[in-house]
Amino acid sequence: MILLALAMMFMACLLGANIVAVKLIDVAGWALPAGIILYPITFLLTDTISEIFGRRQATFVVWIGFFGNIILVISIYVAEAIPAPVFWENQEAYSTILGAVPRIVVGSMVAYLISQNLDVIGFHFWKRATSGRMLWLRNNASTMVSQSIDTVIFVLIAFAGVVPNSVLWEMIWMQYLFKLGIAAIDTPILYALVPTLKRWIPAEYQAEVES
Repeated sequence: MILLALAMMFMACLLGANIVAVKLIDVAGWALPAGIILYPITFLLTDTISEIFGRRQATFVVWIGFFGNIILVISIYVAEAIPAPVFWENQEAYSTILGAVPRIVVGSMVAYLISQNLDVIGFHFWKRATSGRMLWLRNNASTMVSQSIDTVIFVLIAFAGVVPNSVLWEMIWMQYLFKLGIAAIDTPILYALVPTLKRWIPAEYQAEVES
């Protein structure tokens, strides 16, 4: 049940981030996609799943998220293609807003598949290197590398040709710094989540994951 709840939260944040990313928001004078609010939470959730349930389960959740994105893109395309009633006057608004989502999602899918898998791999690399100690190190080290790759790939695919090049590189830089800030903030949350959730997991299952 705990794994299911974490996976559902992961999917909600992932798909929600891809939809709201259509809008650019102003953060201290910098233009950033609104998805920046939700997307970093997905890395906290995969790190939590990795720590509690192991690499295999975390990788499985990453792939479920990937196929969830595909379903989202197909659903938007189909809904846009089906003719609307003559009295409905919002087709243009729908196409303008959600019509941009597929490009956002494609950029997100490519970046996501690479970065989330790197995050899981990096997390377990540092877990082995530190013999299971220093949770803060593997959380932040894996996120720093994976988020840098994620940010560059996503912004270039989703916004190249849509915003000026100068703004494009500003978005990459500021989005990455924002994500690093979120990673630093979520470290104490991870420290609180892991022992709390482990209390609800049978000891024999934990031993199996750690072995």
